[in-house]
Amino acid sequence: MAKELTHRADELKLLGWSQHDILRYTELWDYRQRWGAINLEREDRQFLRKAESALPEIKSGKPSVKKPLSEKSYYCRIKFFLSEMNKAESLFDISEGSKGIWPVLLEEELRTLDYYEPVLGLPDTLKSKLLIPFREKLVSFLVEKYKEKVKIFDFDFNKALSAYNESEGKNWQPLRDGVLDAVSEYPVFEKDTVDACRKHIRNEVISMIKKSFPSLAKLDKEDPSDEWISESKS
Repeated sequence: MAKELTHRADELKLLGWSQHDILRYTELWDYRQRWGAINLEREDRQFLRKAESALPEIKSGKPSVKKPLSEKSYYCRIKFFLSEMNKAESLFDISEGSKGIWPVLLEEELRTLDYYEPVLGLPDTLKSKLLIPFREKLVSFLVEKYKEKVKIFDFDFNKALSAYNESEGKNWQPLRDGVLDAVSEYPVFEKDTVDACRKHIRNEVISMIKKSFPSLAKLDKEDPSDEWISESKS
């Protein structure tokens, strides 16, 4: 295993560790670097071992086979939420062609990932947190703009995730992590506004992901045309 040159607090955060435990880990790691593990209390040494055993191994030498984009945790997480929303909408009393704005947003996010193929490693995953307020602002804007064409339904964004995490041993974070206001409101747009909303969302999502994900910083690739469809979905 490769030697760690710095602590890995960001990775513990992604694994769902509390802020209190993350701070304790950081302080103990720094202390050990300065003075050695022998000067730590037994309980603190045990805590450090527990934290480090929870972290993925740092590989050295020949790299492993690259995992396909569709199997990356971030990508699978977005697909999970999209699937849950589509299942919920099938039970809503809505007219044919009407559609929730959240699944449109997630469809466009997945389309953008399919096209640009970011690494979706730790740097991208950390920066993806910027998409949380971005999505909220975008949805609020469109709801206000087309308020005469919107119906609000109730959808629990967290219930299915909690059950999935427990059954599959995952620690995926909520799609609307940290959002408390109107957290169950689920806007559905009438058929004649869906295309206009999708076009607006597409432009915003492409721009946001390109400028936010570090692995795309030096990418020289034109934006996808409106007709572009991923080969896996064609």
